[in-house]
Amino acid sequence: MHVNKVHHVTTIGSVAEDFAVDEDWLAEIAIEMEIEDGVIWVCGVGDDGVMALTDFGIENLKDFVRMHKDDPDLLRRPE
Repeated sequence: MHVNKVHHVTTIGSVAEDFAVDEDWLAEIAIEMEIEDGVIWVCGVGDDGVMALTDFGIENLKDFVRMHKDDPDLLRRPE
């Protein structure tokens, strides 16, 4: 029997607060991540959903943040 080892996730808002960055900016970066990177969507009644990350996802997101801080043009999209 497969047992999922993830026992909790942290919302993107909470991670943004921990990183001391803007939540919208962080969400734009995290949207690049895949489920294998540790990001999931948590759906609730009447909500569109909330992005959340596993501990592994938070560690991966730190790398994404570092890349985007080193090169802010990564978020700029062509018009």
